Amino acid sequence: MRKLSRNKQASVEPNLITQDSCASSLDGQNCQVTSAALAKEPVDEGEKEFSRRRFLSMFGAAAGAAAVIGSGIELLSYRAYAQGLPKTNNWSGDGGMTGSGAADMASTEAPPTHQWAMVIDLGMCNGCQSCPAACQKAHYLTPDQTWMKVFTLTDNDGQTYSLPRPCMQCENPPCLHVCPVHATFRQDQGVVLVNQDRCIGCRMCMAACPYEARYFNWNSNVSYPPLPVASTPEFPVPQKLGTVGKCTFCVGNLNHGLLSECAAGCPMGAIYNGDLKTDVAVNSLGSTVKLSKFLYDNNAVTYKPEQNTHPRVWYILGHGQDLAANAASAS
Repeated sequence: MRKLSRNKQASVEPNLITQDSCASSLDGQNCQVTSAALAKEPVDEGEKEFSRRRFLSMFGAAAGAAAVIGSGIELLSYRAYAQGLPKTNNWSGDGGMTGSGAADMASTEAPPTHQWAMVIDLGMCNGCQSCPAACQKAHYLTPDQTWMKVFTLTDNDGQTYSLPRPCMQCENPPCLHVCPVHATFRQDQGVVLVNQDRCIGCRMCMAACPYEARYFNWNSNVSYPPLPVASTPEFPVPQKLGTVGKCTFCVGNLNHGLLSECAAGCPMGAIYNGDLKTDVAVNSLGSTVKLSKFLYDNNAVTYKPEQNTHPRVWYILGHGQDLAANAASAS
């Protein structure tokens, strides 16, 4: 693999904030809301205003649950993760896991056709910023709406390398647990989305996300071209003023056989879109891999496993960097 040049940008990762799961769940409701029906459920203005008042009444108690934590990068090895799984019929026998075994972890009552994931090969990333540019262009985002952000880190030898950060599409998403109106939901393919018709703009989800991967829509002076489709949680264009937006994994693209915008826009092929159900991943260069073997052979890692969010985004450390040892450069 040839060595790549890097853009030395002064990127700084924001402080990390966490919140106890279900700290703000209301009326004893189960905080694990996964039904896609919430995405399309109509909400009248009376209910929305009541939700705002109810949120304000519980804000003091809920806000106390949030605490600023250290900014170190903690990692979980895919090999350790795979070896800790129960030895079921889906166990591959070599420390890995079959695609169906991975999908079983997140299956619902009616298992879907796909369970989407992402792999980012840091050995192929040169920090060119093509992925956030492609994302923002496709979703008509303003400069402050960077659903995909690329951080520049420095290792112990003074070498810089880049770390793209999309939404981690967590199996256990803190943003979902704290939403007082269930505007955030996790659909049956494992993708966490926002129903902007329900969102009241309280920003509790932003405080709860350990990856700082959510953005408030402040800008009302954005012009959009005529769009052939209506805005949906899968394609939230245009963004609604006073609501929260985030990476959608371009799930609409994936379900139509297309790559996500960030993966398609990466000239180095560093970003793979993967399907845990079929155990396949592909990048913009047309490289197709067996997902579980690719992760296991490269000892892929997840970002900040101490948060217990179980991300569906995996990183392959391609330049010998030790992210855990060099985390201070991201703070």
